[in-house]
Amino acid sequence: MTGQIRYHAADAQGIARVEIAHPGKLNALSVAMWGELRSVFEALKAQAPVPRVVVVHGADGAFVAGADIEEFPRFRFDEESLRSYHDSLVAPALRAMLDVDVPLVAAIEGPCVGGGLEIAACCDLRVAGHGARLGIPVARLGFPVAPREAEILAERLGLPLVRELLLEARLLDAAEAQRRGVVQHVVDDDAVLAQARRLAERVAALSPQALALNKQVLRQIAQGGTNAELRDRFFAFADSREHREGLAAFLEKREPKF
Repeated sequence: MTGQIRYHAADAQGIARVEIAHPGKLNALSVAMWGELRSVFEALKAQAPVPRVVVVHGADGAFVAGADIEEFPRFRFDEESLRSYHDSLVAPALRAMLDVDVPLVAAIEGPCVGGGLEIAACCDLRVAGHGARLGIPVARLGFPVAPREAEILAERLGLPLVRELLLEARLLDAAEAQRRGVVQHVVDDDAVLAQARRLAERVAALSPQALALNKQVLRQIAQGGTNAELRDRFFAFADSREHREGLAAFLEKREPKF
């Protein structure tokens, strides 16, 4: 069976899901799936209304065991086709995830390696099961991480950790991943999706406007600093409904309704 990227529309609380499914392959991403991943997140930016939160998870108890290595001989031994795979397919899919202003929550079960760690890194908050294993040990397969993907990993996880993961080609268990800041929450393996859901519900109750602006600022800081265009328009939220509602709710000692 071929793999799929399944988008599950937002529910009544505004929580949508992106499910990565490739039966029999621990959800390893095929070439076609990388393209689907990009399409899903590009379409997400154009939705009206957009979801409040998106949970990204794998099917059947695994997150993503990298890319589908069985496809590699078709393109990895030719310089131009290899360049196209990484620069025109994988990196744009990851950037499409980074470019959305909606908070992304990764629910990590089992293997989260190679491209799986890249996808998880593009999420804002990460929940892992005790049995999760995270890393990018591609040096064991005789190849490095492509430059644009390494930039994303370093931007999201920090250069010292990424240096260690790439040069040692080892996997982190969930406890160490939490200590190193790769994941924020570690729970029992059978509770990962439920914990990710609870986290998504807490985020969904916050101001979507504030979260979107926070993501825009953080995105630019990670890339070197905020630009003039963002700074010029940033304070346009001053007279917005969400701004007024949040402050009114605090003063009236009630929960805000965003």
